[in-house]
Amino acid sequence: MIVVQGFAGRRVGVLGLGRSGMAAAASLQAGGAEVCAWDDSAEARERAMAAGLTPVDLTRQGALDDLAVLVVSPGIPSLYPAPHPVIAAACAAGVPVDNDVGLFFRALGRGDWAEMDAPPRVIAVTGSNGKSTTTALIAHILEGAGRPVQMAGNIGTGVLSIDPPGEGAVIVLELSSYQTELARALTPDVAVFTNLSPDHLDRHGGMGGYFAAKRRLFAEGGPDRAVIGVDEAEGRYLAMQLSEAPEDMRVIRVSSGQKLAGRGWSVFARKGFLAEWRGGRQVASVDLRAMPGLPGAHNHQNACAAYAALRALGLGPRQIEPGLASFTGLPHRSQLVAEIDGVRFINDSKATNADSAARALQAFPRIRWIAGGLGKEGGIAALVPHLGPVAKAYLIGHSARDFALQMGETPHEQCQTMAQAVARAAAEAEPGEVVLLAPAAASFDQYPDFEKRGEDFMACVRALEAS
Repeated sequence: MIVVQGFAGRRVGVLGLGRSGMAAAASLQAGGAEVCAWDDSAEARERAMAAGLTPVDLTRQGALDDLAVLVVSPGIPSLYPAPHPVIAAACAAGVPVDNDVGLFFRALGRGDWAEMDAPPRVIAVTGSNGKSTTTALIAHILEGAGRPVQMAGNIGTGVLSIDPPGEGAVIVLELSSYQTELARALTPDVAVFTNLSPDHLDRHGGMGGYFAAKRRLFAEGGPDRAVIGVDEAEGRYLAMQLSEAPEDMRVIRVSSGQKLAGRGWSVFARKGFLAEWRGGRQVASVDLRAMPGLPGAHNHQNACAAYAALRALGLGPRQIEPGLASFTGLPHRSQLVAEIDGVRFINDSKATNADSAARALQAFPRIRWIAGGLGKEGGIAALVPHLGPVAKAYLIGHSARDFALQMGETPHEQCQTMAQAVARAAAEAEPGEVVLLAPAAASFDQYPDFEKRGEDFMACVRALEAS
């Protein structure tokens, strides 16, 4: 546990008692704070009481009096579409609002760090798509290189639940926009921005607010090095803002699909090869084509971002390449489930929006596509230019009919269940084709989360294997 200090003997509010809220409460209590914790859910309050925490109703008049800070869980809106009443009351009373990520950065670096020859380093990864894979890939490569590493944040464990890092250790954080928008301290050594596409727009009041939440990771504390994906206008703009000159090596530009020119530091992938350039000349190259855990251009972008972050940390190309080759991918993200009679079954249940589904569709030449669920604004209209590899689509869930109306000339059929979709796709697939689950929709119409949806897909595929 990371112990949060600086609040000993003071009242601290904690709003939201899920994973991050409970960890924040424990860390604050360990540092001597008087924790006043609340959750609107009676079930969450009961779990907190079972863990030894006494809830305090922060919605009551006067409950925020004398609070030193209000710590908010990431799922609770602080501004758009409307602030939670407790947050609105805190703002009106002048009570600072923070989250567990802000507490983490405030607490980190205390104690015996000044006595270490190699103090711990922090890499923080944000973006719309690929941040989980990039985070896990960085941690995997570091582990293979013999570096002590912990992975936390939006993936793995909560940021305050990790062990205090020791000599030469690295902490790799995945940070969502919900986490970066409110943290009062954001001071990683290396910060990574993968890409930006429309998501969570109601929470951030539109694309401008969404980008601003991501940008805070780079603007609030100023990382020693910034790794920026520049395949979208927002990434190019951010890289420009952070650079003092074209040759500024504090910014590493990353791309998949285009060669990056200029006098600075860049890492890009083209035709399956990763290339690193500095000062106008190539200094390293890695062949990504045969790496099974990194299929497609979107994963090549993830590989470039991870490579760049690790180079910024001081690892050499020969230390990084074996980790790229041995990475097997994350569950529900371009995950190879099985190969049956020459047909590969790929689980990309995490592809919950059109942009992430488009990246998955571009990774394979011939696809039997399982899509659908609780569709988002615009449905799959943005995917029409990417449907060339789709031999046929098998549509499931609440949005199956709406998706069918947007399929154009692409063959498709509506299936009621995952089991029916997998069975139909498997029956019609030919050797060399891929049956791909990339829903382009949320899961909440049929499943509690995208993980359960992916698990159902895998169970259906394994039933085929056993038959």
